[in-house]
Amino acid sequence: MTKPLHIVGGGMAGSEAAWQAAEAGLPVVLHEMRPKVGTFAHQTGNFGEMVCSNSFRSDDDEQNAVGLLHWEMRQAGSLVMASADKHRLPAGGALAVDREAFAQEITDHLRAHPLISVSDEEVTELPSEGQWIFATGPLTSPALAQAIQAETGAESLAFFDAIAPIVHAHSIDMDVAWRQSRYDKGETEDERTAYINCPMTKDQYEAFIDALLAAETTPFREGEAAGYFDGCLPIEVMAERGRETLRFGPMKPIGLTNAHKPDEKAYAVVQLRRDNALGTLYNIVGFQTKMKYGAQKAVFQTIPGLQEAEFARLGGIHRNSFLNSPRLLDGALRLRSRPNIRFAGQVTGVEGYVESASMGLLAGRLAVAEAQGQELPAVPAETAIGALVTHITGGADAKTFQPMNVNFGLFPPLEDVRGGRRGRKERYKGYTDRAKQAWTNWLEQKVKEPA
Repeated sequence: MTKPLHIVGGGMAGSEAAWQAAEAGLPVVLHEMRPKVGTFAHQTGNFGEMVCSNSFRSDDDEQNAVGLLHWEMRQAGSLVMASADKHRLPAGGALAVDREAFAQEITDHLRAHPLISVSDEEVTELPSEGQWIFATGPLTSPALAQAIQAETGAESLAFFDAIAPIVHAHSIDMDVAWRQSRYDKGETEDERTAYINCPMTKDQYEAFIDALLAAETTPFREGEAAGYFDGCLPIEVMAERGRETLRFGPMKPIGLTNAHKPDEKAYAVVQLRRDNALGTLYNIVGFQTKMKYGAQKAVFQTIPGLQEAEFARLGGIHRNSFLNSPRLLDGALRLRSRPNIRFAGQVTGVEGYVESASMGLLAGRLAVAEAQGQELPAVPAETAIGALVTHITGGADAKTFQPMNVNFGLFPPLEDVRGGRRGRKERYKGYTDRAKQAWTNWLEQKVKEPA
C-alpha cells in the first residue's frame, strides 16, 4: 500500500478517516486549507475544531442511539472518541468536552503520525485519479462546491446551522441561578451539578418571548433560504412556532429544583453547560440564534441570573451544504460517477459531531480495504453506524432527503418487544444489545476478495 489516500478536510470526519487509515498502515495526505484559507465559523487551524456545541450528547450506550454510536466508535479505536474521553467535562449523562484541548489532542496525534502528511493547499477540483475522501463538511469552500455541483449536475441542498452563545462563568449571578443536572443525573457530584440553571416566572417568560420575537435578526444572503434543520433551530424560530414551544424544548423546567427556592416551581428554566475544563465558560443550551449581536445581549440579559452576563462568544448562524447522498453515493460512500472518490461526514447528510466522525471512521476503513484489493462486508443495519450509512445511501427518499441524527427510528424493528412509551426502556435495550453483538461480529470479520 504505497499510494497515499488523500483526505480533504480536517474536521471530525476527515480526522477520523485519516487516523483509521494510517493506523491500518495506509499512507495519508490530509488536505486542510485552514488557517491559510479560513471560514466564518472556524477560529483556528486545528483539526477536529468544534464550531457549535461542545457536547457529543448522551453517552448512554444502553438506552440512547447516540450513546450506542459512541460505544461502536470506541470499539473501533476511534481517535475522536479517545480524545473526547480524555478531555470530557461534567455534563450529567452527556459527553461534553473542553473543545480547545480536544482539538489540540487530535491535531497533535495526526501531525505526529509517521504515515500522515498535511497539506494546507485548498483543493478546488474533483480529481480523476487516486483514492480520495472528501470530508469538507457543511462549510465546503465555494470553489469546491461548484466543482461538486458541476459533477453531480444537481443543486446542492442546504440547511442552516446555528451557534449558541458562550458566557463567562464569573458573570452569572449565582444568587439567582443554581447548579444541577436534570433529574440529578450523573454518577459523580460534578456530573449531578454540571449545568447552571436560570429560573423564570410566567411573567418573566412572557416578557422574554416578547423581546425575542421583537429582536432584529441578521438577514440572509442572496440566494439563501431558511431551510433549517429541526435539530438545531434558532431560538427565535422556535418562538415563532408558538409561545410555549421553548418551554417544552430547551427551556423546559422538568427535573429541576431551585436550590434557592425549593418550594417554588419555575415556569421555565434556561440551562448553561460547562464549555471548558477550567469551568470558566458556559454555553447557553439550545440558544442558537440569528439575532444581531446587540439584540442578543439585550435579550439574553433579561434572563434572571444573566443580567450582567459577559459573553465570550455571541451566537451566529451559517449555511450548511450537503449532498443528495441517496442519489449520488453507493453503499460504500463512493460517488457513483467517480468511484475513486468517497464522501464522509456532514456533507453526506448526517447531522452531529459523532455521526460525522463515524462516517469518517467507516470511509477510512473502506479505503484501506480497497487499497488492499479487498472489500469489507456491508456494515449491519442493526448497528448505529450501519443504520446511518444505510439511511443516507438508500434508506432515505432522495426526493425529500434531509440531514439526520442517529436515532432508533433508523434501525430495523425488533421482534417480540413491547411497543409504546411503556415498552421503550426494554425496546431500546434490545436495540443496543443487538447492535453491540452485530458490530463486534463485523469488526472481527476478515476482508474478502471483491467479486
